[in-house]
Amino acid sequence: MGLLDILLITFAVILILLSLLQSGKSDGLSSAFTGGDGLNLFANVKERGAEKTMSNLTLAVGTIFFVLVLIARITQ
Repeated sequence: MGLLDILLITFAVILILLSLLQSGKSDGLSSAFTGGDGLNLFANVKERGAEKTMSNLTLAVGTIFFVLVLIARITQ
């Protein structure tokens, strides 16, 4: 197991944890299919404070994970 594999596993676990820690932004998956009250997919929702930090951190970790996957695929 090389360094790249260890980095991929680490960033995958971090990405999963960050995704689970984020608060839900809708009423749930069932309301998306049944047309729940007030569901507007194009609404402009502004995140503030800790939510914005978590969202930005998740985006950064996801981007790093994506780049690591590309590097792993190219080097194989």
